[in-house]
Amino acid sequence: MNKRNTQQRRRAIIDMLTQAGEVSVEHLAQHFGTSEVTVRKDLAALEDNGLLLRRYGGAVPLPQEMIVDPGTEKVSERKQSMAKAAADLILDHNRIIIDSGTTTAALLPELSHKQGLVVMTNSLNIANALRELENEPTLLMTGGTWDPQSEGFQGQLAEQVLRSYNFDQLFIGADGLDLERGTTTFNELYSLSQVMAEVAREVIVMAESDKLGRKIHNLELPWERIAYLVTDSDFPDEAKQRLEALGVDVIRAS
Repeated sequence: MNKRNTQQRRRAIIDMLTQAGEVSVEHLAQHFGTSEVTVRKDLAALEDNGLLLRRYGGAVPLPQEMIVDPGTEKVSERKQSMAKAAADLILDHNRIIIDSGTTTAALLPELSHKQGLVVMTNSLNIANALRELENEPTLLMTGGTWDPQSEGFQGQLAEQVLRSYNFDQLFIGADGLDLERGTTTFNELYSLSQVMAEVAREVIVMAESDKLGRKIHNLELPWERIAYLVTDSDFPDEAKQRLEALGVDVIRAS
């Protein structure tokens, strides 16, 4: 059969696994007309997303007791819709920064169709996921000191590395959205976020509507530094209008 794009192929693998109860790397490679290395990347990504378990030479379905309950999936679907909307802002050959965080990490599967990307990150999880993409974006890492709270590298070394480059876009999350001030964070180590914003032409904040109005004292980025807020469909009209009056384009993903 003709080679499918990554997401179509991975959905087909899940369908085949559901029907057969087990799949082998060799059979999948022959079926999709691709390499065994690519199939192993697919299985690793699907396992990371909790959709199957890898076994020697192939994969088996996830045991019923390990399947995530539907309430958790709703949050994941909301983040994924935001990720799709954010990915629409990325052009081929863009140079982007992806900050650590679960919301920004949802962006990664949406990058599989982008060509010639250069991606800087301070997150080991994001770096590992980028390595699984077939289009093989150029990966850059900040280095620095590991911060377990943000699950990313921070510190002066990371800032120095960032200042050695310039980027088209920064994709960053937020713990809170303050309509008066900007994005806020619980983490005291937020200077790296500010350096990321300095070296990027556009800043895209990805944050769900429930972050609005949280009382968090650490101001991370003021609204004048932010070009886009990508959020979900529950983000209120009044808040959207207030931010747009400040020059922020608000995208509500359906």
